[in-house]
Amino acid sequence: MPDTERDLIPVVDYSRASADKARDEHTVEDQQRVNARTAARLGCRIVHRFKDNDKSAAKEGVVRDDFEEMLRVIRAGRLADGTPVMGVIVTADDRLVRRAGDYERFVDALTYQDGRVYADARGFKDLYSEDVESMGLMGAVFARMEVKKTRRRVRRWHQSRAERGIAPAGPRPFGWQADRVTPDPVEAALIRRAVEEAIAGRSMNSIVREWQRNGVKTPRGNDWLQGPFKKMLKNPRLCGWRMINGELVTDGGTPVQGDWEPLITPDQWQALQAIFQARSGHQVSTDGQPLYLLDRDHREHRYLLSGILRCGRILEDGSMCMARLRVSMQPDRSAHRYFCRAKTNGGCGSLSRRGDKIDEFVSEAVLAKLEERTIAAQKDSGPWLGEKELNDYQEQLKELRKHWAARQISNSLFFEESRRLEGDISRLRAERQQYAAAQQKATTDMADVRRRWYLPEEEGGLPISTKRTYVKEALHAVIVHPAGKGHGAGKRFNPDLLEPIWRED
Repeated sequence: MPDTERDLIPVVDYSRASADKARDEHTVEDQQRVNARTAARLGCRIVHRFKDNDKSAAKEGVVRDDFEEMLRVIRAGRLADGTPVMGVIVTADDRLVRRAGDYERFVDALTYQDGRVYADARGFKDLYSEDVESMGLMGAVFARMEVKKTRRRVRRWHQSRAERGIAPAGPRPFGWQADRVTPDPVEAALIRRAVEEAIAGRSMNSIVREWQRNGVKTPRGNDWLQGPFKKMLKNPRLCGWRMINGELVTDGGTPVQGDWEPLITPDQWQALQAIFQARSGHQVSTDGQPLYLLDRDHREHRYLLSGILRCGRILEDGSMCMARLRVSMQPDRSAHRYFCRAKTNGGCGSLSRRGDKIDEFVSEAVLAKLEERTIAAQKDSGPWLGEKELNDYQEQLKELRKHWAARQISNSLFFEESRRLEGDISRLRAERQQYAAAQQKATTDMADVRRRWYLPEEEGGLPISTKRTYVKEALHAVIVHPAGKGHGAGKRFNPDLLEPIWRED
């Protein structure tokens, strides 16, 4: 090794970027070039480079892996391969630390042994001096204060834009063109259809699988997954409303209208949210009401009535079996059969019935019931009667807060009354969402539902999950009574042996 290089001080350099939206590390690479020039000017040679890209030094809970590794290296005075390390070079202090605690840990590690050096783009700094250490701590404190002020300014800026209905910045939202205002005709049509089908009871999995089969991509060019798909449908942007930090932006209780063209109506969006809120852990009807808790091993079914049919055979003790019927294929696989599981599995093992015939009969009964209910719902349609009551409660809460802020009422009275009003407001908002879902139900085209019921899914037919939702909306269960001796396999289909247990209107 030449004497000139051997005489150079072995150091490591550190670079950091708080945000790297382009994911190209251009900021840390720029810092590394500055550090290289600083090392050459000060008689140092960089033996290793540490970098933390796209990581904040101010946020709590963010672990900077390379920063932590660098502290271990400089405390030990050598790299893992034994190469000596005598110091650190950075472009500026705020690239190294933003929190006083991190600065203290860095100084402790660097000064663990005598003779270490520290430099930024302006030159060497003596961290062994108490005055310089105090200045460094003050610098970290001031940097922390500046970060907080910047965050407050950014939050106020976003809040101001939201209150004016200005679209948030970021990637192009699915359903709109690059200007973020004009709907994309193809994507907008996909969203409208997905919303209508989700309200009608189709499962999210089923819609996402269809989009994947048809090659529908996210704005970033990726395949759709259930998580991003649900997030898109929960965004009030779809109906033209603005949201920030998970809350609707309102003006006097009225949602702020954004400056972009909506894709669906507010009633549709509220109906969708009612379904999402009720759906967690439940099977739900098309008006957003939970029907029953899903089993822990819940999955989408392949057959229309699996888990819905119950065995009606009378047992020796005089009680009815009532076990859920399972599905198997006939030996020639020409049709499926519903059967009661064996006694060892909680059934009676003594009932079996041809599945396609039962499916057809129950389908017709359910369609007729839904057509009857839709006609009745259309007759009862009108504005939600609780709107005035909700507005009154919201105005009362607004006045209550005004009096409390002016110290005209006591804290105990304020919190007692606000808790009561907030409970009433929450209840009425839930009722409004449920009513919106019911109104959407009243607009269901049952003629189209009937037409699509028997079509294959690839030809525009209803997915099995949607049909099962309609069935569960109309029925608690269907009891299958025995046909006599044997399993009834060779007997003619008798619909009188099926006992539908209807849900009340």
